[in-house]
Amino acid sequence: MSAPFLAALEAQARACDALGSPFTARVMRGLASVWPSETALARRVAGWTGDLGPRGASLPLRVAGGLHALVRAGAAEALHACYPPRQAPDPALAQALRQTLLAQDAALCAFVATAPQTNEVGRSAVLLAGAADLAARFGLPLRLSELGASAGLNLWFDRYALDLPLGVLGRAGSAVRLRPDWRGALPPLAPLHIEAGDDGRRGVDLNPLDPARDGARLMAFVWPDQAERMARLDAALHLAEGGRVDTDDAADWLEARLARPWQDVLHLVFHTIAFQYFPAATQARIGRAMEQAGARATPRAPLAWLAMEADAGAEGAAVTLRLWPGAHYHDLGRAGFHGQWVDWRGAGRVTGG
Repeated sequence: MSAPFLAALEAQARACDALGSPFTARVMRGLASVWPSETALARRVAGWTGDLGPRGASLPLRVAGGLHALVRAGAAEALHACYPPRQAPDPALAQALRQTLLAQDAALCAFVATAPQTNEVGRSAVLLAGAADLAARFGLPLRLSELGASAGLNLWFDRYALDLPLGVLGRAGSAVRLRPDWRGALPPLAPLHIEAGDDGRRGVDLNPLDPARDGARLMAFVWPDQAERMARLDAALHLAEGGRVDTDDAADWLEARLARPWQDVLHLVFHTIAFQYFPAATQARIGRAMEQAGARATPRAPLAWLAMEADAGAEGAAVTLRLWPGAHYHDLGRAGFHGQWVDWRGAGRVTGG
């Protein structure tokens, strides 16, 4: 096993431990102990360039997702016997991992060809909170544009229910219930209205997934010892409607979408744990497109940029908002990468212009 892949496995194991998935951490360390060098998968991994870890190609998560997919499909009997809710000891898990790596080499090679796409709907908690603040502030319907939308599940955040200490934000009674550990300020319980028609909610992804066709792949990337996340995703897949995510480069798509005027609606551009995967040139073009569109924004045609992205912070992801007219920057708070907790400051804190 190459030193970079070994380091990537250990980095992912530490991340899984920190994010409440001790079983997936055990899988990462088990892979490190039994990785067979003679497989096509091993040769493919050995030839991979660049960052292999969680902030790059995420090769460990690709392999873990492929293994979970095989277990869920009933194609890895020995490994199935070691997966939650069972508690197999480490030697048995390691042996089953090696057996599956050897027996399912071709299937795993095919699975790791594309990057992980979890489409974690737990992140909709910050989208609901941010959108409610904007709705209360402007009193306008929202036009939604999501970058790195995957299967577009978070485009339907207004159909989910966010349980807060003083009430429910979103759609009460929804099958998708978000119950993060909420800290700090509370967003207003403002009703959300999404612009009607095709322009109301759209997303973009280089490899968009279809909830009906690709649900099994999405489920495979959820860590198997996190039953609540799996149940939440399953419910979201049943609520989603297809055909809302375009196949395109994020910058190309956003430039064209922002060139179309809007009036008496707030255009909300958002992304969650996606921006880091865009090339630097794409990131720069997105920033320029937002600045240029923001210069044209008015109180009856405002523009907002809501982001939940990893940064240098010690815990979780930063949640930020840029708002035009005025180019205000708001530090909204922080959230767990899967939306398991939210530390909310709200848009009342303006830290720049």
